[in-house]
Amino acid sequence: MDGSGEWAAAYARAQQFVSQLTLLEKVNLTTGVGWQGEACVGNVGSIPRLGFPSLCMQDSPLGVRLSDYNSAFPAGGTVAASWDRGLWYRRGYEMGMEMRGKGVDVQLGPVVGPLGRNPAGGRNWEGFSPDPVLSGIAVAQTVHGIQDAGVVATTKHYIGNEQEHFRRTAEATSYGFNISESISSNIDDTTLHELYIWPFADAVRAGTGAIMCSYNQINNSYGCQNSYLQNYILKGELGFQGFIMSDWEAQHSGVSNALAGMDMAMPGDVYFLDGASYWGANLTLAVINGSVPEWRLNDMATRIMAAYYLVGRDEAYVPTNFNSWSRDIFGYRHPVPRLGYGQINYQVDVRNEHGRSIRNQAARSTVLLKNTNVLPLSGNEKFTAVFGSDATENPWGPNGCPDRACDNGTLAMGWGSGTADFPYLITPLEAIKNEVLSNNGIIQSVTDDYAYNQISTLAGQASHAIVFVNSDSGEGYLSVDGNEGDRQNLTFWHNGDTLIQNVTARCNNTIVVIHSTGPVITNSLANNPNVTAILWAGLPGEQSGNSIADILYGRINPAGKLPFTIGSSRQEYGSDILYQPNNGGAAPQDNFYEGNFIDYRAFDRAGIEPVFEFGYGLTYTSFEYSNLNVISRNASPYVSTTGLTAAAPVLGNYSTNLAEYQFPANFSAVPLYIYPYLNGTNATQAANSSDYGLPTEQYIPPGSRDGSPQPRIAAGGAPGGNPQLYDVLFTVTATITNNGTRNGEEIAQLYVNLGGPNDPVRVLRNFDRLSIDTGMSATFVADITRRDLSNWDTIAQNWFISGYPKTVYVGSSSRNLPLSGMLEL
Repeated sequence: MDGSGEWAAAYARAQQFVSQLTLLEKVNLTTGVGWQGEACVGNVGSIPRLGFPSLCMQDSPLGVRLSDYNSAFPAGGTVAASWDRGLWYRRGYEMGMEMRGKGVDVQLGPVVGPLGRNPAGGRNWEGFSPDPVLSGIAVAQTVHGIQDAGVVATTKHYIGNEQEHFRRTAEATSYGFNISESISSNIDDTTLHELYIWPFADAVRAGTGAIMCSYNQINNSYGCQNSYLQNYILKGELGFQGFIMSDWEAQHSGVSNALAGMDMAMPGDVYFLDGASYWGANLTLAVINGSVPEWRLNDMATRIMAAYYLVGRDEAYVPTNFNSWSRDIFGYRHPVPRLGYGQINYQVDVRNEHGRSIRNQAARSTVLLKNTNVLPLSGNEKFTAVFGSDATENPWGPNGCPDRACDNGTLAMGWGSGTADFPYLITPLEAIKNEVLSNNGIIQSVTDDYAYNQISTLAGQASHAIVFVNSDSGEGYLSVDGNEGDRQNLTFWHNGDTLIQNVTARCNNTIVVIHSTGPVITNSLANNPNVTAILWAGLPGEQSGNSIADILYGRINPAGKLPFTIGSSRQEYGSDILYQPNNGGAAPQDNFYEGNFIDYRAFDRAGIEPVFEFGYGLTYTSFEYSNLNVISRNASPYVSTTGLTAAAPVLGNYSTNLAEYQFPANFSAVPLYIYPYLNGTNATQAANSSDYGLPTEQYIPPGSRDGSPQPRIAAGGAPGGNPQLYDVLFTVTATITNNGTRNGEEIAQLYVNLGGPNDPVRVLRNFDRLSIDTGMSATFVADITRRDLSNWDTIAQNWFISGYPKTVYVGSSSRNLPLSGMLEL
């Protein structure tokens, strides 16, 4: 770490703090105390001598998990459909403020891995979009928001974590798969840079304080001990100044992980509640005997503390006032050994007025896919009928399924660690009832998806039918209806297609609302003349019903655009989930043969007409595009970064006398808690975990402990990469006119064709959400940077602009681009 970018002051403060620490205190700062060791899903050890408390790491990317009196925000994959920088920032800031109010130091979010390579990927909804630019801008704004609230953001999961199947060996074994190692995502250098690393670079440039390394292997090396990806690319090429934390139990070694660049072990134990650790006492011993150089441990601690100071945690600090393991007000601080009884929950309400914002966020992220002039509704419809279990409540309550691992009632978030408890959940049925009854109308419903006779009878009476259907997914440690995290298919759950068919057979004015974690097969809906409107509402969070009512009844003019492509079959997407092991009992091999060509890029290359393209979305008005203008900017030539780094600093000193690292006299150790202390002076037994001991010299690569000045990386130079990548080469303007009958918003999109034979037909490079009153015009202004026009050179290991002709397009979706022009380089 060198304090580059905006990190200089935080770096200096961190160095000063770490210089005061003993070896044991540095180890304590970097090692988790074990699963359920403290109140949060992850805590590192404290430093009592300096009054420094244990740092609290807490899920999730959509709100405070395992807590109460907190909000449940829309998912990342839903707010991506807003294409709204300000909305992303505000959502991040509000989540950060709730984390801060609960006493969380590090929020485990946002997500750009998975990027969304596979449309059935279980956790795609936690991230934003399979497009790296849309995801990159969204993650940067979210990071800014979280950290402006005084909480460290953790961008995850780095990298290639694109499916839930086989991500963890023990998890796969529990589902009956016999594999000995986690899946390997095999990604070529060009694809890695031009697609999967792209949004991580944006997060790093935005100052993300932490990055979480992933469970999977990348090119047959585990993510958390892959030195090339962590040391060379993330910390070297991208100039990442914060700390890398492991995903929970994603650490597979001690010395190797440390030398490969991991900075914090989470949750600290090798396996949940086994009391052993790769780090802790083992890391203490590794530094003493020289297996891990002191500068590497100093760097770990400095990176953690620099992130702490960067976001102002020292000024924003609130003691942790909730407990992840119990909702009881009184209980055990250490629940497994049942020690430390006292008050563990303080029921601090951190929601403020965030519910109003959540309602607006979800409404502005709703995508109108089809409308034959039936929407917006007036509220004076003759007879409204609502259908589908997705319209109503989970009979067990909104939090009745642990980590939302069921699909009962309306779907407002997926399942897994990316969830938060609902303080309440406004269902679509109750919100629509409020609308209709306020106008003294008639409304009835059937929410049993299989009550075919009742559905048919009611549909035959309705002047307007509104059908709610969904498709769910989540994290792989939970399986719902046979979906082991990843979806088995892209169809509607609960026989949703049959539900729609039964309603449309009797009602020729049927509106379909979709709640889903990603793409669903909708061609039968799009082509059904009795389906008069289709809305995609994603995973809207706690205000689900109110937000969809705002759209249905015209209080908000929809403007959302799809953050992914909806095709007519899963085969059209160019990649898919690996559902069965393909390498015997060894690590399944997932070869990313498609390269850059995922989602709309795959459709474009194959010449497939999607049902609804990436970037598509209707509104209650209409817009016209005109007057494209391309302005060339005077940017200096691209210059590779050269020279040497500074030598790794040595902060403090330490003794090699093992007697100085024993448990203090009369110390009462908490069972299963991870400490940095040695339990004896015999080096072979001092860590009491010989199975996780130190490797011999032959397993330590040459140079991996060298703290002397190193060559700087040509494509690096600052957080986010070489600063000249972000030089503006062109500014593009266009006129957008609202020629419809309602005030509204339009999301203008800019795409580029890079011209090469191996380049996608078009790639998104910029966008803006513009508010335009009827009869008025606005100017769309978008910059094109050097990075936007560059390809990755695998030989030079640098970015370059090819000699192929470049074309810019502007329009309302990836397939509706009425304006185009050449970029004269």
